[in-house]
This record gives sequence, C-alpha cells and structure tokens, in this order.
Amino acid sequence: MTPLKIFVPENAYHHVFEPLPGGVKLITAAEPDVELAVLGMHHAPSLRSFIDSLPRLRAVQSLNAGVDWLLPKLPESVAVYNSSGVHDAAVSEWVVAVLLAMRRRLPDMLELQRRGEWDVNLNDVTATGPSSVEPIDTFEGGTVLILGYGSIGRAVATRLAPFGIRVVGIARHQRPDAETMEALPKHLPEADAVVLLLPLNSATEHTVDADFLARMKPGSILVNASRGGLVDTAALLAALHQRRIRAALDVTDPEPLPFGHPLWQAPNLLITPHVAGAVMSWRLRAYRFASEQLRCYAAGTPLRNLVSR
Repeated sequence: MTPLKIFVPENAYHHVFEPLPGGVKLITAAEPDVELAVLGMHHAPSLRSFIDSLPRLRAVQSLNAGVDWLLPKLPESVAVYNSSGVHDAAVSEWVVAVLLAMRRRLPDMLELQRRGEWDVNLNDVTATGPSSVEPIDTFEGGTVLILGYGSIGRAVATRLAPFGIRVVGIARHQRPDAETMEALPKHLPEADAVVLLLPLNSATEHTVDADFLARMKPGSILVNASRGGLVDTAALLAALHQRRIRAALDVTDPEPLPFGHPLWQAPNLLITPHVAGAVMSWRLRAYRFASEQLRCYAAGTPLRNLVSR
C-alpha cells in the first residue's frame, strides 16, 4: 500500500505527530506525491521551491493564523487551513499588555527613568507645576473597539473584562457578539482604543487611513497585532506627530522596519518587532494542532479553519 506522505520540513517536531495513523509517513524533503504540507511563515523564503516540487499537493496546514504570505503563491486548487486558535493566549496577552502600558504612560516613565528624573508633577498630590508627561487615566469604564473579532479578539475581550472595559467587536459578518464594518462611524469616535486583528487582503489593506485616524477619539490608542499593511504608515506618522492619538505596533509597513525609518522616532508610539505571538511554546502548540488536522485528513473527515480563497 502506498503511504500517504505528509511534508513536514522541521524534523524536530515530528515526534508531536506520534503515533501516526496507519499508512501515514512524514517526510522532511519535498516529494512529488505529497498531498498535505505543514508550513509556517518561517518557511516563506523556501516556499516557491517547495510548491514547485509538490505537483500533487492538495492542502497546506499553516502554522500561523495569518496566511497572506502563503495564498498568493499557491494554486487555487490547493486548500489552505490556518492555525486560528493556536495564538490566542500569546497575542491577546500582548494586546492587553500594550493597552495598559500606553494607557498608564509606561513608555514615558521608562524615558524618565533613563534620564534619572523623578517627575513630582505626575502626581497631583506633589505637583508644583506642569508635567512633561501627558495626564494618566485608568481604562475602567472605557471602550475598546476590536476590528477582526475572531478567536483572538474574543480572547482579548475575556482578558479585558476584569478591568471593567467595554469591548465592541467588528467582524466580517454580523453575529450576536459582533457588528460589521458599517458600524465603524458610530463606534470609532467613542472608542478609547482600537485593536486591529484583521487579515490582510485587498479589501483590508490601508483600512486605517487618514480619514479613519481623523475619526478616532483624541488621545485614543491604535494597536496593530495583525499585519502592517492594514495601516497607511504616512497617515499614521502624521497623526502621531499631531499628537492626536497614540499607537502600539507589533507589525509595520515596511517590515522589518529599517534603521532610520521615521516611525522609530515618532512620538506616542511603542514598537515591538512582530513578537506578539512569538512565545517559546507557540511552535509546539501549532504542531499539536497540525497533528490533529493530519488525523482528520488521513481519516477523510473535514479539517478545521479552512481559509476562503
């Protein structure tokens, strides 16, 4: 009997798939009769050579939730499944961390620490004049607008609830727990923070443009934990220098952000280098999910997280 060959380039994670279903064989080199491949964004530089060597490929299981790096390079006939759910805890923790850090002005405090400056004017009890740091407030009673209200968005909402924060979810289709993009004009001016968790595609590119930023509540926070292309970088730079809003970016356009780029020196901005989901355990969780998907594939039952082409 010819084995069902599954292409899993990283041999170090083959043990996660054990015990394999009968008739299934994992391979680390692309072979012509492979039907299913398990690939992550870190394989993107080799993706073209992989695909060209897999003429019978029927499906790709992505190790990442976002698949914009993958879809353009695959034939329409190849089904793509993402890892939605795998990154929920890590990314939602990052979102909550930067929301609280920006709301409580922790980046400004770090700068004061670097200068060895104790600003007595930050506390109205000891203040003798104006502070170099803008006023600080709590998030309790505030509103966070989440664009892309999927599993990560719901994980963010769960983690924000104990802080007394109201969450408004925006999704592609209206659901009991989410509204559609048509509701943005209503909610955008009222939100204390906007969190971007949308996929990047032709419909969502530059969702955050000059008009979007102008409609945001003055002093609110923009958080991007998805893809840099969702934001018009020039428009964001203008809004930051006008000090209308603040922002926390885990992703940028361009990415990697080159040395000397204006975003590095922009005011009211916190940047992390695409690490929201990059916790130590993410690959193990992703491969465990891929193992579950492999079993479904081998049994001929539907896989989860099919991506619409």
